[in-house]
Amino acid sequence: MYPARSRLILALSLLLFATVSFAERADHDQPINLEADSVIVDDARQSSTFTGNVHLSQGSLLITGEKIVVEQDKEGFMQVSAYGKPASFRQKREGMEGYVEGYGESIEYDSHAETILLHIQARLKRDLDEVTGEHITYSAKTEIFQVNGDEAVPENTTPRRVRAILQPKPREDAPPPRGIVPSSDLIKPSE
Repeated sequence: MYPARSRLILALSLLLFATVSFAERADHDQPINLEADSVIVDDARQSSTFTGNVHLSQGSLLITGEKIVVEQDKEGFMQVSAYGKPASFRQKREGMEGYVEGYGESIEYDSHAETILLHIQARLKRDLDEVTGEHITYSAKTEIFQVNGDEAVPENTTPRRVRAILQPKPREDAPPPRGIVPSSDLIKPSE
C-alpha cells in the first residue's frame, strides 16, 4: 500500500514542479497547481488524468475543464489536453497589460512548442480582438494565430465560417474620445 502511495506522491511532485514556458516568461518559474475531484496517475506512461471541475494553474496560466490529461516527456515538457463544454485557458501576455484567453470543447497545450490548439466552437480573445472558428492554433512565441472553419460538414449544409472582430489601434494624433477634455485645455491656476 505504501509503495503505491509514495509513487503517486512522487509522480504528482514531478508533475507539479515541471518546467513549462509560455507567453508570460516568468510563469515557467512558478509551481504548477492542480485541483480536481479525482486523479489517476499512470507512472509507466508518465501521465495523469484529472476529472471533475479541473483547474491547472502556473503563474498567470490557467487551464480549466471537466477532464485534463497531463503527459510529461523525458525532458520535463508537458502536453496538456483539456476537455469541457467549454474548456478554457487564460494567460497574461509577455510584457503587456492584456491577456490571451481561449475556449473550445477541447484544448491542447504543448509546453515545448508553446502552442495552444482549440477545437470545436473555438474562440480566442486577445485584448479587444476576438476570433471564432472550429479550430484555432495560437503560438505564444510569435503571438500568431490561425483560424479554420469547419471543413467536414454534412452534405447540403453551409460550412461554418471564421469570424473576427479586430479593433483599430489608437493613433497618437487621433482626437480624444467625445466627452474627454485634453489636459492641455484644462484651466491652469494663475501664477
